[in-house]
Amino acid sequence: MEPISRAKEVIELEIAGLRRVCDTLGESFETAIEAIEERLRQGGKVVVTGIGKNLHIAQKISGTLSSTGTPSVVLDVQQAMHGDLGMLAAHDVMLALSYSGESEELMELLPRVREFGVLLIALTGVPQSAIGTMSDTVVSVAIDREACPFNMAPTVSTTATLAVGDALAMVLLDRRDFTQQDYAHLHPGGAIGRTLLLRIRDFMRTGDRLARVTSGQTVRDAVVAMTRARSGSAGIVDADGVLLGLFTDGDLRRHLFDSQNVLELTVDEVMTRDPVTLGADERAADVFAAYAVNEIDDLPVVDEAGHLVGLIDIQQLPKLKIL
Repeated sequence: MEPISRAKEVIELEIAGLRRVCDTLGESFETAIEAIEERLRQGGKVVVTGIGKNLHIAQKISGTLSSTGTPSVVLDVQQAMHGDLGMLAAHDVMLALSYSGESEELMELLPRVREFGVLLIALTGVPQSAIGTMSDTVVSVAIDREACPFNMAPTVSTTATLAVGDALAMVLLDRRDFTQQDYAHLHPGGAIGRTLLLRIRDFMRTGDRLARVTSGQTVRDAVVAMTRARSGSAGIVDADGVLLGLFTDGDLRRHLFDSQNVLELTVDEVMTRDPVTLGADERAADVFAAYAVNEIDDLPVVDEAGHLVGLIDIQQLPKLKIL
């Protein structure tokens, strides 16, 4: 079979497996959600474990849970029997991943886990299996077949297990009122966190980097101010510093075609009146939203009285690593 045809066949098998799991998802999933919520209210966490490829899936599920507000850790089955059981606490809940439900290592581990009072939820393709029987709740991840031609290598089954883990995490996120701001606090080091936590006042142009001219001054004055500030735009203000409009280098180029004496025009004649503005306490994420909706490159920043206090241009954002 041609590579592309085979690849598409594999992906179609994965899609079919996901559809089957989606169609069979039912009451046991709701029971699992309620059990996890109850344990979290008691101060517990979600412990995820599995053998072989399922250990990798456990790490992804646990990471997604933790990053979306549900405390979670991964328990390596082999390490558990040599001291890592110490991470367990009485109010924890364990997600045990085993498609066959007959993993000898897990079957040996689960009775030890029980001794800690941990609630057991199995994600398995065989609910009547030994591990399914040992668990308090069983969520089925049964599929028709693996993508492997020998129906052996975990492919569709691990995808289905991961998808159910993602579903658990997202339902818990919704029910626990986890906000975008909460997400940012858990991701302060990356672009996501900077976009959500960084305030406009932290990176807007101010002082010598803020080009501004007063109403009645000329375009030449605005160009000089922009050159000194190394800015692509200048705010036009009244005598009290209230923003009246915005003049950009794009405006300059456009008016060059209309007037040979463009530099001698007043900025009032060529500026954009009532430009889109933001406040200094708004977030970097609000800058992206304003750029996307209005298709602009420069944003004046004003205070509550409308005074120009800063300026943002889109070329700043890559340097902040928030794009």
